[in-house]
Amino acid sequence: MIARRLDPPTGGFGAALAFWEQRVRLMVKPRRFDHVLRVAALAAELAQAAHLSSAEIEQAYLAGILHDIARDLPDAELLRLAPPECEIDAGHPLALHGRAARTLLERWGFRDPVVLEAVEDHTTGPRGGNPVAACVYIADVSEPGRGVNADIRELARLDLCAALERAIVSKVTYLQGRGICVHPRTLCAYHALPGQAQSSSADPAPPAPLQLHPHLQGSD
Repeated sequence: MIARRLDPPTGGFGAALAFWEQRVRLMVKPRRFDHVLRVAALAAELAQAAHLSSAEIEQAYLAGILHDIARDLPDAELLRLAPPECEIDAGHPLALHGRAARTLLERWGFRDPVVLEAVEDHTTGPRGGNPVAACVYIADVSEPGRGVNADIRELARLDLCAALERAIVSKVTYLQGRGICVHPRTLCAYHALPGQAQSSSADPAPPAPLQLHPHLQGSD
């Protein structure tokens, strides 16, 4: 049974980070924890490259640590924590692990809205206005351990917004090109992109060629 509330330490960022790292380590498989550490490090690096504040760099790292805390839960638990919003959620519960993670964290007393939003949106894409969420999303799809999307990672070091647009447009194009329904939240993220804000169509223009990891409806 998952505890309803935890009591994180109050000794500053370092103490809180150590607390949550240990919690995540207990919740996920060892291979997943290695991925989590790589995502956190890259998210913080991208936040620094984008000249975000020191507080936002810390938020990016912490969100990277927390983003997959619900990833290894059983489907039934994911569905309980994050009731489906659409047919994709109902048929593919793994797509819910971002929302489920937010629910868990809120129940455990975690209150940082920027980090919570980044955790929630890492599966389907940032819905706009949260650069920390953009850093985590890009880090998740392009961290070196995946072996793909190095071009997105390198672009993000130069232009975070351009990298986010490439990642989301590529994902939508990849899915639509194979006749796979796109999650409504991913379409919201797509239409929130500056380059797509004036478009009334859900069909994006094809992006530059790239390797797209099969990070379909939030499966990783």
